[in-house]
Amino acid sequence: MSDMKGDKVTRCVALVGPQSSGKTTLLESMLFAAGTIPRKGRVQDGTTVSDSCEEARARTMSTEITPVRYSYLGDEWVALDCPGAVDLIQEAHQGMIAADVVVVVADADVNRMVALAPLFRFLDDNSIPHLLFINKMDGAESLDVRNLIAAAQSHSSRPLVLRHIPILEGQQITGYVDLVAERAYHYKLDEPSERISIEDASNASTDDARRELLETLSDFDDTLLEKLLEDIIPEKDEVYRQLTKDLAGDLIVPVFVGAAERENGVRRLLKALRHESPTPPQTADRLGIPDAALAAQIYKLSYVQHVGKLSLIRVWRGQLKEGDTLAKNRVNNMQDGAEPNLGKSKVTSIGTGDIVALSRLEEGKTGELLTADQVQKVDSWPTTPTSLFSGAISAIDRKDDVKLTDSLRKICEEDPSLVMLQVPETGEMILRGQGDVHLLIAIDRLKRKFDLEVNYKLPQIAYRETIRKPTSQHSRFKRQSGGHGQFADIKVEIKPLSRGEGFKFSDSIVGGVVPKNYIPAVATGVKENTSKGPLGFPVVDVSVQLVDGQHHAVDSSDQAFRTAGRQSMTEGLPKCDPVLLEPINDVSIFVPTEFTSKVQRAVTSRRAQIQGFDSRKGWNGWDQINANIPAAEMKDLITEIRSLSLGIGTYEASFSHYQELIGRDADKVVEARKADLSGD
Repeated sequence: MSDMKGDKVTRCVALVGPQSSGKTTLLESMLFAAGTIPRKGRVQDGTTVSDSCEEARARTMSTEITPVRYSYLGDEWVALDCPGAVDLIQEAHQGMIAADVVVVVADADVNRMVALAPLFRFLDDNSIPHLLFINKMDGAESLDVRNLIAAAQSHSSRPLVLRHIPILEGQQITGYVDLVAERAYHYKLDEPSERISIEDASNASTDDARRELLETLSDFDDTLLEKLLEDIIPEKDEVYRQLTKDLAGDLIVPVFVGAAERENGVRRLLKALRHESPTPPQTADRLGIPDAALAAQIYKLSYVQHVGKLSLIRVWRGQLKEGDTLAKNRVNNMQDGAEPNLGKSKVTSIGTGDIVALSRLEEGKTGELLTADQVQKVDSWPTTPTSLFSGAISAIDRKDDVKLTDSLRKICEEDPSLVMLQVPETGEMILRGQGDVHLLIAIDRLKRKFDLEVNYKLPQIAYRETIRKPTSQHSRFKRQSGGHGQFADIKVEIKPLSRGEGFKFSDSIVGGVVPKNYIPAVATGVKENTSKGPLGFPVVDVSVQLVDGQHHAVDSSDQAFRTAGRQSMTEGLPKCDPVLLEPINDVSIFVPTEFTSKVQRAVTSRRAQIQGFDSRKGWNGWDQINANIPAAEMKDLITEIRSLSLGIGTYEASFSHYQELIGRDADKVVEARKADLSGD
């Protein structure tokens, strides 16, 4: 058990970026440069510090927020390695909100800068201070940094400010010039950069870049603006102060370039984070955290084998010590929340800004704030993204059905962007998330954390059926088996209703041919037989009127008339020209403009009716395509949209209406339904 210094402030940086941009490699180099690890691991080999869980190593990608502790030049830090896969965007959102500053990692590829748009949008909407690290410059086809920044700028509402420029020798980057310190450095593999003469590295482009940096900063400070207008060169300390202030206010986005795998630019980034990042109290003020003696926020929940539920918490105000009260509960069994293998290292206290894992804390959900005596919601916590993909989950062993429900509940508690629901009509347990990969990761966690193996398939579509013609049906139920028999005789008129009217029952009985006390039984029987019509699906938009009948003073009963009601529908509905109805969704698809035509063609091939498209409101260079799409055609829609749009296209959908489905498509659905029912 360690006794962590409770009076030391710990800052937190989140690393985010599109998948394969090199976030985990960057973190590995940061840890090596800080002296936290003796050698760097590789994502391909499964030897990195942060991608430690089985799901991450099996896929060679980050699958959840992984906190890692490090110290740099005497300052304490926690880095949050966040997933880059768009399926796991909820994890990235939680990491960004919990951090003091965010490093956005991008490929050195002009054509891939569009993938930064959703991240920049989230950061700008939530006023989160962030920097941009353009990675993989050692393998870039073009070393034109200005073009890279221009491409990224078109997706950011905040001005991008270049902090250093590369030194080129032929087609290789060998060092950099710091535009504020006005110093030049030569890269050395696995070692700090070597300072070289500025005269040997500086050129006209350096002067132009520094002037652009100062002009951008002067937009937010009148004193600096006056000095520039009077050709007065500001002091370096003044420039650093302005950078720090503007970054904390999310007014600018400092830009760094490098190659994480070779550590190029990594130490420069570490120093910028150290000197210019906001402190936890500043972040707490930005988030609207109340000024309490103790205030902490749950940024993630996790279930760990042999430990149980862990609440991962960042302390915003005060210090948290063993024995303190949090949410009216005595705190004990505190564990280090900033290590990849949670639940292993116990601690006795943590200071402001640090992260702790608490077990047996039943109060509080992800995003909620805990003080000594209460739990409360925080407005700054991000809303959960809408589910885009669904799968039907069932336990391989039926005796595990109860265990499945409880385990899915815990998985959804860990990841709020997962939703489970039971569909009464099909009896299926549905798990909804952001994509196929998202659900497959959840299934792997069910196996690893709860020793539960499941079947996984696409869910059934909620088809309906209706009728197109009216009919009159006379049905008699008569049974004699000794003693009182069973007798009921009814005549009903079955008619179609307008779409969306549902089911209606009425009667026009006169003269007591069907006693009033039996009419509700007829209605019940009729309604029961709308649950499965001639085509095998629930029947809707039908009216049934009881118009005539007979009864027997001794043998008639509620049960007899209920059976006659069911019988009338079984015999009558096939005569009414039944037709299949399929659900149609209103869908709004959002993609960058350069992918609009491809996505439109793909959607049209799914029997969609395009309603039009327009510019996406508030998004530069994005379009919104509106369409009506059959639910049956949306099962893997998000997968295709993403494959056509560098993984960043998305959509919103809601049920619109039911419409008739005829022809071969309808025949296939009905045949499949008959096969399913015969299997039951």
